[in-house]
Amino acid sequence: MSSESPEILRFPQKSQRPVVFDRRELGLIMSLYGRNVADGEWRDYAMDFGREAARFDIHRRASEQPLYSIIKNPELAAKGGQFCVIAPGGLIMRRGNDLAQVLRVLEKKQKYEVV
Repeated sequence: MSSESPEILRFPQKSQRPVVFDRRELGLIMSLYGRNVADGEWRDYAMDFGREAARFDIHRRASEQPLYSIIKNPELAAKGGQFCVIAPGGLIMRRGNDLAQVLRVLEKKQKYEVV
């Protein structure tokens, strides 16, 4: 028998740090959220930061299911985009790598008066 110990190969581990929205991303989300709160459309939100994705849920009331969920999943950056907006029932409304473009799906249409 050899006195050398066998070499142990380890598989790379996924990051143990949670996925989070950076300052710019959170600023875009909170700007949209603030405008809709001022209009009386939205009233509450919740954030969740997990190992695979970050999630920002928008609620009309705290006791209800979210109206929309904004999700950041960096693993999907090469597969259609790391950001997506999901409607109730799981419908993906928009997906992409540019958060500002993805959030446009939640912008209200401007009403113009004809004079």
